[in-house]
Amino acid sequence: MSLFQPEARTELIPVVTGPPAAEPRLRRSWADAGIIGAYLAFSVVLFGGLWADLGHGYLWNSASDQNMWEWFFSVTAKSVLHLQNPFTTDLQNYPLGVNMMANTAMLGVSIPLTPITLTFGPTATWAIALTGSLAGTAAAWYWVFSRHLVRHRVSAAIGGAVAGFSPPIISHANAHPNFVAWFLLPFLALKVIRIAQGVKPVRNGIWLGVLTAYQIFLGEEPLLIFALSFVIFAVAYCASRPRELKAMVRPTLLGGGIAVVLAFALLAFPLWWQFFGPQSYTALEHGQVGNDTAAFTRFATQSIAGQPAEAADVSLNRTEENAFFGWPLIVLMVVVTIWLWREVVARSIAISMFLMAWLSLGVDLVVVHVDTGVPGPWQLLAKLPLFESLLESRLAMACVPAIGALLAIATDRVFTAAAALPEPGEGQRRLPVRLLWLGAVIAVLLPIAPTQLLVKDRPPTPAFFADGTWRTYVAPGGTVVPVPLPSSGESEPLHWQVDAGLGYAMPEGYFVGPSGPDDKRGRYGAVQRPTSALLDQIRDSGTAAAVDDAARNQAIDDLRYWHASVLVLIPREHSDAYRATVDLLLRKPAEFVDGVWIWDVRPITAAR
Repeated sequence: MSLFQPEARTELIPVVTGPPAAEPRLRRSWADAGIIGAYLAFSVVLFGGLWADLGHGYLWNSASDQNMWEWFFSVTAKSVLHLQNPFTTDLQNYPLGVNMMANTAMLGVSIPLTPITLTFGPTATWAIALTGSLAGTAAAWYWVFSRHLVRHRVSAAIGGAVAGFSPPIISHANAHPNFVAWFLLPFLALKVIRIAQGVKPVRNGIWLGVLTAYQIFLGEEPLLIFALSFVIFAVAYCASRPRELKAMVRPTLLGGGIAVVLAFALLAFPLWWQFFGPQSYTALEHGQVGNDTAAFTRFATQSIAGQPAEAADVSLNRTEENAFFGWPLIVLMVVVTIWLWREVVARSIAISMFLMAWLSLGVDLVVVHVDTGVPGPWQLLAKLPLFESLLESRLAMACVPAIGALLAIATDRVFTAAAALPEPGEGQRRLPVRLLWLGAVIAVLLPIAPTQLLVKDRPPTPAFFADGTWRTYVAPGGTVVPVPLPSSGESEPLHWQVDAGLGYAMPEGYFVGPSGPDDKRGRYGAVQRPTSALLDQIRDSGTAAAVDDAARNQAIDDLRYWHASVLVLIPREHSDAYRATVDLLLRKPAEFVDGVWIWDVRPITAAR
């Protein structure tokens, strides 16, 4: 029996044990196209506000991330166009630069979409990456479910929709395309299973190696999360079927070995650059960020039954609502698990789902903000390499495809049982089992169905950048220094740089890098120079900073370190305090040019 084939024996609902009836290929193709087209249309609707205004639309809940991703896409496109190394750039964090492989640059999308970025701009690439990843993930799970897990297309379609559009996926769709692009993961799982079954282990091993390498360029963290959940599934399955283990060993070693060798050959240099290249880091620690148990039963912000205040109460932010499945679905999953427990595949999926949910609770169990002190299994993994950089709350995202698979299996069992019911007697009506089940599924899923993502107009790029005026003030090899300097909370300068054609470099910025030249711990943003920290004080206090000769001398040192040509301040909150401070630091007043205040510092930085 195939690992992914439904089992015949169950005492709860009789199941048809024969193969599904053959259907014309053309009919099947049109049906598949219709379901996948529906996924795509729904994805376009969800991002409708962005598609309607690619020139000014900004996903509001992305905070600074849309600017960061569009910068990644633009820099990658420039690297491809000029045949430069796409793994590094000095356009941010000048003069040290940014390790693109050690950031979420998503080269597996940004490189193929380079023509789109160069022709239509990075916002178009951003919209395509999000929309395509959302629809592609649903379509991929539907394809695998319909071919290898269930017999009825409706069952697979429901499972695919859940896997592609669940609240955790939609939450990340605001800002993290790498956590939306799960479309390779079902095929990775399928190849591993086929290899274990002894089905063309060489060929499937080659495919597994290639797909794994490509997934690395889409998102490493989703791959790690999914791999952990799949290992749990595999252990649970093998524990239930120990007699199958012996037959799995040889093909697994052969196919797995081929996959490892091929993936290593493709990834050796990129991964060396990521972990040992310039501006690499070893780990990015986030502290304890496990899910509150209350998160699992609440409704996500962008769902029909969404409760923004209650969701915010137990989540990191709008883009990290990783466990908001709503209480009706949690109840249904418990019922389905009990119902299907006798089936090895369903039981193994359920074990993986519940254990990953438990792991996502973190080191200690927290119930509505109360730390119970009860330890969780995550503490066994939290300090291991790679796992130490994970946000453990994201482990709950592994529950999404598991829920989709269990709903697909359950729906398939109901549909099969309905077909096997005896014909009703004269004057009696057949019990509408399928409709009753579909009604129950809709009642459970409708509250968590996603709503359209919120889009607002982004601030316009100042004419100083958009019209190319900056070129008059930037010396060869010089940089533009925004006031205050760019950071994770100050990402608009990245957008200005993109609109200026990436023609100049900037110090500091929004990225992940090491904590210092001799400190390989990861951090968000650059290690600040004293002048940058001084300017940040103004943001917090709203008043001009105290300036003395030591601060002036430090500012000159920092400007020379940054190779600064011009400082730029846009009209903004506390702009008078910023301007007064920089005037004092440089002993010269600002000039107002094309919508911004500028300080031309070329005479200062050139005099070394």
